[in-house]
Amino acid sequence: MRTVDLIRRKREGEELAPEEIAFLVDGYNQGSIPDYQMSAFLMATFFASMSDREVSALTDCLIRSGETLDLSDIPGVKVDKHSTGGVGDKTSLIAAPLAAAAGVVVPMMSGRGLGHTGGTLDKLESIPGFRTNLTIEEFKAQLATHCLAFIGQSEQLCPADGRVYALRDASATVESIPLIASSIMSKKCAEGIDALVLDVKVGSGAFMKKQVEARRLAQMMVGIGRRADKRVQALITDMNQPLGFAVGNALEIMEVSQTLQNAGPVDLTRLSLELAARMIYLGKITKTLDEARELAQAKLLDGSGYRKLKDVIQAQGGNPQVLDRFDLLPNATGAHDVTSPRAGYISAINAEYIGTASAMIGAGRATKEDGIDPAVGVILEVKVGTKVEAGGVLCRLYYTDDTYVAEAADFIEDAFRISATPPEARELILEVVG
Repeated sequence: MRTVDLIRRKREGEELAPEEIAFLVDGYNQGSIPDYQMSAFLMATFFASMSDREVSALTDCLIRSGETLDLSDIPGVKVDKHSTGGVGDKTSLIAAPLAAAAGVVVPMMSGRGLGHTGGTLDKLESIPGFRTNLTIEEFKAQLATHCLAFIGQSEQLCPADGRVYALRDASATVESIPLIASSIMSKKCAEGIDALVLDVKVGSGAFMKKQVEARRLAQMMVGIGRRADKRVQALITDMNQPLGFAVGNALEIMEVSQTLQNAGPVDLTRLSLELAARMIYLGKITKTLDEARELAQAKLLDGSGYRKLKDVIQAQGGNPQVLDRFDLLPNATGAHDVTSPRAGYISAINAEYIGTASAMIGAGRATKEDGIDPAVGVILEVKVGTKVEAGGVLCRLYYTDDTYVAEAADFIEDAFRISATPPEARELILEVVG
């Protein structure tokens, strides 16, 4: 078996056998296949795609490259939730506590933000003292006690995925749907879950810009999960404007607190409740999805989801009082208003521009090695459909270093579209797959 022959066959659109996929992944992970050949294979995959059998084989290879977690000694159905990345998307920090409060065991393995999208770990680490580098023993003990724990990806889980992902980033193949699907699902299957709820974002602030692409990704991930004997459902949700009003790490923790106290933005609350309900349903806490929705709503209204997040913050070394006293979180030192040039209705908000501007002033990172400023970010004052007056505030930038504030403000001004008539309402949840 020769690597160059497999690259050529994939380039021509042929289906590779599972043992051929294994030859490539294992060879690259062990160093016998060089970067330039694996890059060529990834680019061939980018253009020729993969069959369901190939994607499942690739996922299996990534899982087998490292250890897998065994959570079978913890009673209950283990359900995780994953988002493909968006702007202002802090639903994991709301849906997971609500589901855990309802009795679901939620092993939440989360990632960091990159580019214009945020990351759950970065948001949690804006809480002073909060630890995400739990040992496996600590992770399991917390799940047994609190039904919820947040952890970063272990280097022992799917190490081949880490190597391949870095190469995808360097070879402009990050957006390949089969490569995204296998990367996400390998990590989720390796963490020992029984079920998974996926939030597949589509729109200006998402990696998938077209709904047909988001649907294909959702279907592929659901298929991988089912073939691995996991219960998986995916929501395809709109990311053409930021979710909620806050974009930035500590700012989003504040909005999470407000939402878990039933005082959050309508869109963020609605999506978080639906995700929590599906986690509850897949966790077999209720017999029907409608019952799960009622239970998620009850856990929001009685404050048990809010208290659950406080318990988890304390268990992982943070100060739970940050949810009551926002002054205990990192706070920006300066603010800059972006105002409307004319009166009218907000017809569009380019979420990618908002996310890019937030990252520009320190809330995000261009590479995985970059540091972030947890205090900074953007607070929207309007959403699509809002009527504004000339000179009215569209949003406010919060910063600690004014070096890039003017440039970020230009990005934000370009993000807003203002029309003379109200826009048509757009659905937040576009489709359900699985």
